[in-house]
Amino acid sequence: MGVHKLLPAVVPRRGRRLGRIFRPALSFRSWLLLLALLCLFSFAPFGLKFAILVGHGGSMESGISSSQQLHITGDVERFNKEVEQQQLQHSGYGGDAIKAPGRKHRRQHFPCEIGLSEKVDYLIEPKDLRNFTQFSLEYVTMEEKPLGVNSFESKFGGHPTLEEREKSFHALNQTLHCGFVKGNPGFSNTGFDFDEKDRAYMSTCQVVVSSCIFGNSDFLRRPTSKKISEYSKKNVCFVMFVDEQTLSKLALDGHVLDDRGSVGLWKVVIARNLPYKDMRRTGKVPKFLSHRIFPSSRYSIWLDSKMRLNADPMLIIEYFLWRTRSEYAISNHYDRHCVWEEVLQNKRLNKYNQTAIDEQFNFYQSDGLRKFDPSDPNTPLPSCMCLGVNSGFQD
Repeated sequence: MGVHKLLPAVVPRRGRRLGRIFRPALSFRSWLLLLALLCLFSFAPFGLKFAILVGHGGSMESGISSSQQLHITGDVERFNKEVEQQQLQHSGYGGDAIKAPGRKHRRQHFPCEIGLSEKVDYLIEPKDLRNFTQFSLEYVTMEEKPLGVNSFESKFGGHPTLEEREKSFHALNQTLHCGFVKGNPGFSNTGFDFDEKDRAYMSTCQVVVSSCIFGNSDFLRRPTSKKISEYSKKNVCFVMFVDEQTLSKLALDGHVLDDRGSVGLWKVVIARNLPYKDMRRTGKVPKFLSHRIFPSSRYSIWLDSKMRLNADPMLIIEYFLWRTRSEYAISNHYDRHCVWEEVLQNKRLNKYNQTAIDEQFNFYQSDGLRKFDPSDPNTPLPSCMCLGVNSGFQD
């Protein structure tokens, strides 16, 4: 009994002594753990990376210093560049290997300052603007089945021979393939069909701003209405080409067509029976062939669907064409300035079959394509209208 009475008195006393000894220690460890967790969370937003490498023997080592990580990363990047250069050499490009641009973070690009006129009221089209080589073009609109050929498939780009393609490079009166080629009666249509009302409307346009969204690949960006003059709103055709899938998505996004078939300034034109499964390829049709779609147009501006028109189209025409007495103007890409760089980027992003890219690129080089030299004022700019169709639209 005495023992049982003494235990309660002794045990608490020992517990208090033990508490005095261990409580500060436990508190210190808790604070140390909390401090470590705080440090870990504070470094997380800054992209702290813990590297774990597996050696040849299967052992794992961690805790590599930042200098070692940078060294290893540099070796990997150099190795990737060497592999890309070897691939380009083995692909038949010949000459110096194309140096792949290093991987970098996406840069921000801001609008550049352009000295546009303030108003369209006093713009005057130069009289001698059309002082260029004059020649007449006709287009192949139908192909007949060749004699002795059992299987014949109608194609949007037709079946031009290499001789016909070579002839199309020369500025002379001729008839050439330039899309919208139909087969004999009984063959399926080659695609990119419009309603007759839309076709009639587009045949009257003399100044055009056009863009496209196919396969629901983007969202609609309306031109900034307050930046567009009343003259342009009345006299310029703003045409957005879409397919039926994109049209349905526009309605879900709140872009409802009015009685004229327009959303804001955009006249929405539906293209049916698209000629290609690849939507990027289909998008080249209105981009390159605006002169076929708008046969009466005198000026045409193509706007990528990822861009918004923030200036009056007549001011753009005056600045880039009338002031410089130019026939056409093409904007410079914000990152890449040469076909060699574009080939690597398309492969890196896996935009298309890489073997097909190699074949097409080799074909361009056999035609005399050379690297772009910004210091050479006489660098030729290849035509990107019918020639692009006859090259890129062939299966």
